[in-house]
Amino acid sequence: MIELKNADKTFRNVHAVDHVTAQIRDGMVFGLIGSNGAGKSTLLRMICGIIRPDSGEVLADGRPVFENPEVKAQICFLSDSPYYFSNADIRQMRDYYCMIYPSFNRKLFDSLTEKFRLESSRKLASFSKGMKKQASILLGLCSGTKYLLCDETFDGLDPLMRQAVKSLFASEMLNRDFTPVISSHNLRELEDICDGIGLLHQGKLLLTEDLDQIRCSICKLQCVIPDARREEALIRSLRVVKIERSGSLLTLTVRGDRSDVLDLARAQEPLFAEVLPLTLEEIFISETEVAGYDIKDFLY
Repeated sequence: MIELKNADKTFRNVHAVDHVTAQIRDGMVFGLIGSNGAGKSTLLRMICGIIRPDSGEVLADGRPVFENPEVKAQICFLSDSPYYFSNADIRQMRDYYCMIYPSFNRKLFDSLTEKFRLESSRKLASFSKGMKKQASILLGLCSGTKYLLCDETFDGLDPLMRQAVKSLFASEMLNRDFTPVISSHNLRELEDICDGIGLLHQGKLLLTEDLDQIRCSICKLQCVIPDARREEALIRSLRVVKIERSGSLLTLTVRGDRSDVLDLARAQEPLFAEVLPLTLEEIFISETEVAGYDIKDFLY
């Protein structure tokens, strides 16, 4: 299990990670989402031991990560811009990873590069962006580490490759002790694969929960209530995050159990009422708007 205990990091005047406390349980796919500049990449670098927190702790399986080779040997970090040695081909990078990670699965890697049609003798510098990302993912996946930290993993991959990578993650989780941590702006992709989500905004962790629990704790209510007093009574009875109107249709983003929300709405004798689940993108927008990050601020 990865534990962040009041972890804090500042670069000059930028408070990149603001006293974050969280746990990432073993055997789950954890998605890290957030606005631009929220601190996602910095947090991943702290987890893998590249960056030392100014204060607080970052632990993996109960042991500090920073300057701890035994612990870091169980963590592989894939940056958003894969780095390869100058003039290196896939075989040379494979041999390098074999030196760094004792559990690197050379046989699996050779098999996967063949299936992905990545020419082993071709210089990686000549690969397209998507092909470089594929090679990076296969190197990380075959490293044999318990934790794989991925920064913008699916960026640059076509739909077929994204599905193939997700299938590989699922296969590894079935066959060994494996916990991927994925940072991405592609919330639709994370919604398909993740068990838990952490939402960062301006260095602060707004929430970290199982995805199913998040979906159950916030929903969208659409209703039409002719009586203005009853409508106002409904709004007061709910934990409203956001209010939208379109003619007579009232749309409320609210916290609470869906059935309880619907019962409160029906008590006000609506002409129409239904409760809808929120997508991960809608949850992200709602939570960040509450934190003061509103798209309307950029419009004029």
